[in-house]
Amino acid sequence: MMNKYAMSLIPLSLVMVLSMASCKKYEEGPAISLTSRSERVANTWTIDRAIADGNDVTSDYDNYVLTMTAGGSATLVATYTVFGVNFTGETNGTWAFQNDDEELVLDFENDDADGTYQIRRLTEAELWIHKIGDDLELRLK
Repeated sequence: MMNKYAMSLIPLSLVMVLSMASCKKYEEGPAISLTSRSERVANTWTIDRAIADGNDVTSDYDNYVLTMTAGGSATLVATYTVFGVNFTGETNGTWAFQNDDEELVLDFENDDADGTYQIRRLTEAELWIHKIGDDLELRLK
């Protein structure tokens, strides 16, 4: 038989669980994380999937590597081949959250990869972003 104290904890626990489940920050989750958003963004990312205008364009991003630090710096390295010759381009810049941490802003020296992205999913192993003002979704791993 449960005492009065234990009985009063059941409704409180239920309210806490339901409120945490309904407060997920990003469209695709996670519902809760013990790691800060900055720590989750800080990673070396590659493009797992890229969709532009409803078409799979992942192969256009096969050789892109984006490294972001918890301190807000970013480096983008792209390797590509033109007429059988390999080229590597690298640009440094910064990243920042905006709009209540729902958007990721990338600002690079060469401006080619600059953009503001809506964050759809942010875990330690996955970052899904959608470029604002463009129909480009990137799923990084």
